[in-house]
Amino acid sequence: MKIAVLISGGVDSAVVVHRLAQQREHELHLFYIRIGLDTDEGDCSAEEDIEMCQLIARKYGLPLEVVTLHQEYWDHVMEYALRTVKAGLTPNPDIMCNRVIKFGFFEERWGHEFDMTATGHYASTAVVDGVKYLATAVDPVKDQTDFLARITGDQLAHLMFPLGELPKSEVRRIALEANLPNAQRRDSQGICFLGQIDYNDFIRRHLGEKKGPIIEIETGRKLGEHNGYWFHTIGQRKGLGLSGGPWYVVKKNVQDNVIYVSGGYGTARQYGRLIHLDEMHFISGNPWPEAGDNPVEITFKNRHTPRFTPATLRHVGGSEWLIESDDDIQGIAPGQFAVIYDRAARLCYGSAIITTSQ
Repeated sequence: MKIAVLISGGVDSAVVVHRLAQQREHELHLFYIRIGLDTDEGDCSAEEDIEMCQLIARKYGLPLEVVTLHQEYWDHVMEYALRTVKAGLTPNPDIMCNRVIKFGFFEERWGHEFDMTATGHYASTAVVDGVKYLATAVDPVKDQTDFLARITGDQLAHLMFPLGELPKSEVRRIALEANLPNAQRRDSQGICFLGQIDYNDFIRRHLGEKKGPIIEIETGRKLGEHNGYWFHTIGQRKGLGLSGGPWYVVKKNVQDNVIYVSGGYGTARQYGRLIHLDEMHFISGNPWPEAGDNPVEITFKNRHTPRFTPATLRHVGGSEWLIESDDDIQGIAPGQFAVIYDRAARLCYGSAIITTSQ
């Protein structure tokens, strides 16, 4: 096959190149997607990453192309993140990056010339009754299906994930044995478009600061001040600057720029079991076409975690769905994505946006 391999300069995508090159029957072409902005937004020049990609390409005698999607990234990912934060919601730029940039614009302009596109994501695929589904990786800690839960079925049909059956420790071992130049390079952290810039610094540059009160929700007592509701999310504990905690953000008043907090680990205000959803997206089609409005058993995640929570999912009507979790969920934040899996936590069916909870 002709395979486009997306590489980042990190060890994961380098091991993808190594494994595919060892098979010898494929024609590989490496791509580095340059995103972010070459301005003072942060360290977005990515020269170190590109140099590492060049070393990998040279080691295996493969072509490498650096493609640029700066403006598309700003228009579709950064704009989404800022708009969502300004509305008082909690965005997930990485989910949008995968759907719109890596498997959207890249596929339309370059990837369509190849039989498949391979990435270093920790995920896999499974065919059930002739339908190709996104499936979880064997390493539950590294599993990244939640970041892929907004891609389309057409995008999934063109993707392969060579690391899906490997634990991270094995990936490192392969990299060391193959003498890859980035075998001991640290994994990247944080949001995909920010480079080295701090998330709060990024928000501050675009939305500024505006002082507002931090109120204890049970008593109405003012505990301190914040610099803008857009710096905080439901469920947040760190970064509030309050003594006598722990304190958790449990509510935001966007109109009046008020943050409400609740103290202690046991307060019920931090938790919920009903999660209201909108904009449901099934990657490979609705897996329960006969269910109608009846509840179906699922597992789900509402943040990046190894843990899958058992629940039921029910279509309420129109575009609205409802998750009823078996367990208490801390910090349910509107704007976040709830990622939907089968009961065995094997197949990732898709995702929806959290609207409200109670």
